[in-house]
Amino acid sequence: MLSVRHLSLSPLLREVNFSVPPGEIITLMGPSGSGKSTLFAWMVGALSTDFRAHGELWLNDRRCDALPVEQRGIGILFQDALLFDHFSVGQNLLLALPAHIKGKERRGQVEAALSSAGLTGFFASDPATLSGGERARISLLRALLAQPQALLLDEPFNRLDKPLRARFRDWVFTQVRERHIPVVLVTHDEDDIPANGRVIHLSDWH
Repeated sequence: MLSVRHLSLSPLLREVNFSVPPGEIITLMGPSGSGKSTLFAWMVGALSTDFRAHGELWLNDRRCDALPVEQRGIGILFQDALLFDHFSVGQNLLLALPAHIKGKERRGQVEAALSSAGLTGFFASDPATLSGGERARISLLRALLAQPQALLLDEPFNRLDKPLRARFRDWVFTQVRERHIPVVLVTHDEDDIPANGRVIHLSDWH
């Protein structure tokens, strides 16, 4: 369970409260400048000093808002697939794996992830040769291989054309539900909202 409790982010948001059970995807909607990215920055531990935060962040019965970024267990996926272009696809994914996964198991987990995304044989590929859809899938795999306990999706479908966007969106939702990860999605497009999914408008917190 991911929970934000009694959060105020001055000067943008006040009395933010919501909880996301494992495997559920809730959607945050609001115009540009309404505080979506600032809220995500606070949740991952990268809030600008331009803002003052008061409130609590809980993940699986552990309070996280005072922890450093790497200890929170929260992954984030942006609309731009931020891959290291001087590394191969496989090397990008290996970097995401937790340190406790050792030896041949590391390569095995990456190959299995690529296979699950329909990208068998891409381990040695140069990221510069990937299509937009392939980069998007690699970016999500990297976020999932880090074994996050919660995931934030910051308009990750925004740069994809409509047919590819629909397929990738459905694949993402399937992946996170199978892993029982609580997910918060930010989008401007109502088509991105999961069927029967909860929607929260940031205007409710202004």
